[in-house]
Amino acid sequence: MHSAPTWDPQQYLRHSSHRTRPFHDLLARIPELPTPGPDVPPRIADLGCGPGNVTALLADRWPTAHITGFDSSPEMLAKAAELAGPTPGGGHLDFQPADAAHWIPEGTYDLIVSNAALQWVPNHPESFPVWIDSLRPGGTFAFQVPGNFTSPSHALLGELCDAPQWRDRLGTHGRRFVHILDPADYLTRLTDLGCEADAWETTYSQLLQGEDPVLDWVKGTALRPVLTELADDPDAAADFLAEYRDQLRKAYPPGPHGTVFPFRRIFALAHKRN
Repeated sequence: MHSAPTWDPQQYLRHSSHRTRPFHDLLARIPELPTPGPDVPPRIADLGCGPGNVTALLADRWPTAHITGFDSSPEMLAKAAELAGPTPGGGHLDFQPADAAHWIPEGTYDLIVSNAALQWVPNHPESFPVWIDSLRPGGTFAFQVPGNFTSPSHALLGELCDAPQWRDRLGTHGRRFVHILDPADYLTRLTDLGCEADAWETTYSQLLQGEDPVLDWVKGTALRPVLTELADDPDAAADFLAEYRDQLRKAYPPGPHGTVFPFRRIFALAHKRN
């Protein structure tokens, strides 16, 4: 079996406006960063940066910052590299390979942020102490993760992977990334580390357009392990997608204005005390 899914930046970006909205909401809650000196630009890490589209938004908020996006996907990093270089405000944007499961910060950061990535990392809260230790006093660690793993889109995927005709080949691929905590658990863990913490959740009722839009959505995220595993067998992939598509059509019927796709997100923010 493949050890990691193969990502498709173009497929992921097909729903970029909906995928970006939670990051905008998270960004609005991040306080101003420490100012160690007039000639010392803020240093920011985006952990699990994907194609870099939200990483670039950090340069809008902190124009002079040195921002580094980290990701383990060569496909995503290749797309993100198109955005690398000096930023209009005098800062700099670059991207580096790194696996969030093993990332240890080099040096000191003013902000570590992660957008819809840590759900792929088992035991990611165990890394919180190291990441927060690397923050400058007054710095912030902030992230958001999907919280919809019990919704029909994901429950049906897991059940299909467990079905007799797919179990031996796909096994746990439909359930392998349910590694999130509830907001209260994140709040407790971050407060225990001496931070001023906040955690909350929001369910976005997203109106998707087009034919089979929920299937199109999950092709960019939750389906990646399955599509990767079946990449060498197009007929099997087509059969799996057809069966999953039919189930999604029943679970998310189109309405007069499109298909409503509720999506729960969990947010957490930790401000390191001065």
